[in-house]
Amino acid sequence: MAKLYDVSMIEFEPIEINTDLEQHTKKAGRYYTDPDGNRYYSVTTVLSILNKAAIMAWRKRVGNEEANRISSQAATRGTKVHDMIEKYIVGEDFEKDNLIALSNFNDIQPIIDKNLTKIHAVEARLFSKHLGLAGTVDCVGVWDGKLSIIDWKTSKKYKRKEWCENYFMQASAYAIMWEERTGMPITNLVVAIAGDEGAQIFIEHRDNWDKKLIETIEEYNRRKNK
Repeated sequence: MAKLYDVSMIEFEPIEINTDLEQHTKKAGRYYTDPDGNRYYSVTTVLSILNKAAIMAWRKRVGNEEANRISSQAATRGTKVHDMIEKYIVGEDFEKDNLIALSNFNDIQPIIDKNLTKIHAVEARLFSKHLGLAGTVDCVGVWDGKLSIIDWKTSKKYKRKEWCENYFMQASAYAIMWEERTGMPITNLVVAIAGDEGAQIFIEHRDNWDKKLIETIEEYNRRKNK
């Protein structure tokens, strides 16, 4: 029997955000500019400095060809799962041709149904003058009764919470951007991982990650300006 997907319990209450940014992609990473020419670096580009050494060591160990194959496969699966979740929560149909991605989605779908009751934004581009960062938040909504930044992730293997520092800092950055753009403070950060070994949900408070985020931005700027 075909699996039926019903999102009738999720309330969609969009909040308009005026974010006039142009995206630029260079070898060093991604950044955005506003109409006045101000530059905002991508939050994922900035946070990537924390994993750079480990990624370079991994590529050296497995070889560039194998590393490229694994990275491409992971990116394709991640994009598919993101697309399924995003379409599902706004009530749109989605392609079910990728069986691994569909299995990941099926694991996390009941958790979404139980916790996500209202959506304010999906795939919303944001920026912060305070942080000098920009990015695209996966979802802003009410999760388990709390206004939250919700970030969808995928993983082949089960993750321990202490391995997810980048995820929490990324969500913290989105919370700061959202508050600047809308005046609505958000402190609840939800990282929802759809993985081959099952779904995982990690929840953190923004205040636990703001300081680490600022320190990482400062370190990125120091390296960039050398």
